[in-house]
Amino acid sequence: MAFIDYYKILEVDKKATEAEIKKAYRKLARKYHPDLNPNDKEAERKFKEINEANEVLSHAENRKKYDDYGENWQHAEGFEKSKQQRQYQGNGQQGGFGGGGFGGGGDFSDFFESMFAGRASGGGGRRSAQFKGQDFNAELHLELKDVYTTHKRTLTINGKNIRITIPAGVENGQQIKISGMGGEGAGGGPKGDLYITFTVANHTNFKLDKHNLYATVDLDLYTALLGGEITADTFDGKVKLTVKPGTQNGTKVKLKGKGFPVYKKEGEFGDLYLTYQIQIPTNLSEKEKELFAELATLRKS
Repeated sequence: MAFIDYYKILEVDKKATEAEIKKAYRKLARKYHPDLNPNDKEAERKFKEINEANEVLSHAENRKKYDDYGENWQHAEGFEKSKQQRQYQGNGQQGGFGGGGFGGGGDFSDFFESMFAGRASGGGGRRSAQFKGQDFNAELHLELKDVYTTHKRTLTINGKNIRITIPAGVENGQQIKISGMGGEGAGGGPKGDLYITFTVANHTNFKLDKHNLYATVDLDLYTALLGGEITADTFDGKVKLTVKPGTQNGTKVKLKGKGFPVYKKEGEFGDLYLTYQIQIPTNLSEKEKELFAELATLRKS
């Protein structure tokens, strides 16, 4: 029977620490656990290999024996018996393996059985590992107007309907976690989590920057010159604005609290910035041309 490289099976270096070995084992055991891979013979085989490797490398005494003999494992028992005999003669007591043994019983390779002299059936009584269930990932597409107010949505994840609350102000690319809504755990472990990533499309006339909104407002030349009152759109309705006489093109006005809601801060909003874009009249009548010419003359005098 061939030598088995347990380090290779757990995908760790021979100098790996106990914590690194534990982390690698848990990752691989979860990946190939039979409960997560039903009717998958290859996953079942890998799972057995991973557990066997962990039985050796996660115990200091067994790992030392494995590291000491390696390719010479066939002679390990002879070396061990000689060492035990020397301990007996030197100390007047019987040597041998320290306590602990292996929990979990049978299902080990011939290599394991031979190298560790059947210790696989020891009574360590270790519990089988518990693994958190698989995390689910979902993407939810929304419009900007959808996230202006807090509302509920029903999602179908792996055939199961899940009703969630979407807080106002959720941003494009933002991810939220819903604990315990993932896959079932293995070995009595907890359920996985559900991660939802929001894709928020903006098909409005407003530009969003953090919590502030920006838009342009067309302003006719006469109102810009003489002043007056106009109606402008905000994200949640219309407002009346007073325009000062002589307003210049590109003038900006700020409407405090008329921007976008701040995520999970009830009642807090950004601001709305409107930029006036003066419209120059076209297709002037002859009378209008005369009046503008007269106005030009007056401005020059």
